[in-house]
Amino acid sequence: MRLDKYLKVSRLIKRRTVANEACDSERVFVNGRPAKASYDVKVGDKLELHFGARTLAVEVLAVAEAVRKDDASAMYREL
Repeated sequence: MRLDKYLKVSRLIKRRTVANEACDSERVFVNGRPAKASYDVKVGDKLELHFGARTLAVEVLAVAEAVRKDDASAMYREL
């Protein structure tokens, strides 16, 4: 699954276009490297999201095309 879509489906970022812009401005890192929106997310990847002074680090636990709002947080684990 594409990185921008994963960020939206897992509800780490609210909209896919915002996720795409975050990737383009190098605010999203996968395994320590800046990632493009087209990066193929795999289970076990470590994501870092930089929002101003705040940084969110998560590990991918599951990749699913469609997830209910209640189950979205089960797709990742905060580090």
